[in-house]
Amino acid sequence: MAKSNPKLAAHTCNGAHVLHDGLVDMFYALLPLLREAFNLTYAEVGLIRAVHKAATAAFQIPIGMLSERTGARSLLSIGTALAGIAFLGLGFANNFWMILTFIFFAGCGGAFQHPLASAIISNAFPNEGQRTALGTYNAFGDIGKFAFLGSTIVATAWYGLSWQAPVHAFSAIALIMAVTTFVSLKAAQVGGPPVIPPNEDIKETAHGWGIKHKTGFLTLGIVTALDNSTRNGFLTFAAFLMIEKGVSTEWAASAVLVTVFGGMCGKFAVGVIAERIGVTKTIALTEFSTAGLIILVVLAPSLYAFFLLPFLGIFLNGTSSAIYGTVPDLIEGEKHSRAYGLIYTLGSICGLIAPLAYGYLADVTSITITMYVVAGVVLLTVPLCGTLSRSLKEAQAF
Repeated sequence: MAKSNPKLAAHTCNGAHVLHDGLVDMFYALLPLLREAFNLTYAEVGLIRAVHKAATAAFQIPIGMLSERTGARSLLSIGTALAGIAFLGLGFANNFWMILTFIFFAGCGGAFQHPLASAIISNAFPNEGQRTALGTYNAFGDIGKFAFLGSTIVATAWYGLSWQAPVHAFSAIALIMAVTTFVSLKAAQVGGPPVIPPNEDIKETAHGWGIKHKTGFLTLGIVTALDNSTRNGFLTFAAFLMIEKGVSTEWAASAVLVTVFGGMCGKFAVGVIAERIGVTKTIALTEFSTAGLIILVVLAPSLYAFFLLPFLGIFLNGTSSAIYGTVPDLIEGEKHSRAYGLIYTLGSICGLIAPLAYGYLADVTSITITMYVVAGVVLLTVPLCGTLSRSLKEAQAF
């Protein structure tokens, strides 16, 4: 059997992360344009995000479990192709319900990436270098967000192109990436169908979650859900906050862009901080900083708010490096796919609820009050860090 190539596998998964996170977060630039084009309410804007998250949440766990039988390679390629086809259809949508339909299928395609790519990397680097490889993979997602958001803003605000232009361009990129992913992972000799010894019980291989510490994993899931609800809540309505501050619709989405730029740097920085002071102290520090900076952004005039956004992004997006890098500490290696599927699904569920809840709250109150609530919710993670810290110590002893 040919020797696997972990570095090629990591590069391929990093590329997939760039694409899929870019496809997800370009919606932050697209939403103000869709709201203007289709005369949408804030609740309908939230529904668009919620439908995408619902599709993602519904399929992440089944895909993670299915990959234990079929392998991650072909599934990751299929999911990428599905996302590309959905974006192709989205570019031809001419009403709100067509948008929701194609958004749903885009979410289905996006469900494949996180659990499969995370598992491929964690299994390709089973010992030394695992946390670094996962942290790098996590950071590449923000590179995709920055690139796709920036491209959307440049295309629509600088060159005056319609919102359909970047959507169709990203569709083509996704379809190319689907083929590239399969070829590269096959060349790297990773992600293929699992080889089960003849005497091994297939049921034993297929069942069980491999959780080392149930309380720890549950706590990590709650922290993930709250962190995701804060990130989705703020980023979904950040552009609308800037519009209320007097920024034009075309340029308001740049608020998300500069926030994501900070997050891109933060995902590297937070990983380093976690190595120095520990995971749970890092999570408490970053979540507390996130809440404080959201409040400052709300209070500041538009120019000063833009200055603060990259610093907010460091903590808002950077926390996930500490969170997701902790999953292998609580899960046995052969169950990483389904565990990542579960942890990402918990986050997606809150990512589903948050845009709907915050959109409704913004309609009945204001964007300003909604942002204060977002800041308050993230502080709920801080007291959970003590429980997580004890659980990690017990899991390590186990």
